[in-house]
Amino acid sequence: MSFDTASLKYDANGLIPCIAQDAASGEVLMFAWMNAESVARTLESGRVTYWSRSRAAFWVKGESSGHVQRLVELRIDCDRDCLLALVSQEGPACHTNRRTCFYTAIRGGEEVELMKPMA
Repeated sequence: MSFDTASLKYDANGLIPCIAQDAASGEVLMFAWMNAESVARTLESGRVTYWSRSRAAFWVKGESSGHVQRLVELRIDCDRDCLLALVSQEGPACHTNRRTCFYTAIRGGEEVELMKPMA
């Protein structure tokens, strides 16, 4: 059975959320949006491609930074309205130069920075 991107449930803007997770460590790296074309491009190229809402353009992770995400496996949740991209991440995943975008925790009602930017 071949996969059809139209089988996914997109929002009113034609987008679907995608969580990127390190395939080796299980660490959650980032969240971004995809549309049907970016899903297709990701599956075809093996380079994770997102849809930038602010630029209204495709965004191949690492294209400008060199911090490439290579697709290991793409998973679909039970409702078909969210994706999980298991990736091999080269360098930081976050635009703040941190390994993950989820570097702030709320502990005891206070924000705690869990990691500094990578050198």
